[in-house]
Amino acid sequence: MAFTGKTIVERTEVATRTSVKEQGGHVCHAYVRGDRLAGVVISDDEYPQRVAHTLIMKVLDDFATQVNPSMWPTGDPTTVNFPGLEVTLARYQNPKEADAMSKIQSELDETKIILHNTLEAVLQRGEKLDDLVARSEGLSVQSKMFFKTARKTNQCCTYF
Repeated sequence: MAFTGKTIVERTEVATRTSVKEQGGHVCHAYVRGDRLAGVVISDDEYPQRVAHTLIMKVLDDFATQVNPSMWPTGDPTTVNFPGLEVTLARYQNPKEADAMSKIQSELDETKIILHNTLEAVLQRGEKLDDLVARSEGLSVQSKMFFKTARKTNQCCTYF
């Protein structure tokens, strides 16, 4: 992963975002800022690309404000203290919670499913109502025929 991330960063132009799909269903997202500070996120292919790049930009911005720029070229995890990273990574584990757009999109998807089910139920009720109306009309015709038949049958007899 380190080799892949480093290779992608080296091949990425300054102020450019890149996402490269790797074997095994992983995607390597990279961003190189104008000051040549770079960040890499490796995620599964289901993680939204936009959210991954938002994470990179946030981490790079936080890193740039907390760590002295003189330490960037020579620093490594043992010499550079960057305490906010774990909290940010934990927050971005669920992209729907971390990113407002993803959250809105998931809520829209849920609303769309509910609306689809509701419309389907209304259509089924409409079909059932049509069946009831047809049966009602059939019963009405049958009752009229029964009434006429009963009247004709009762005409042969007279009461005294």
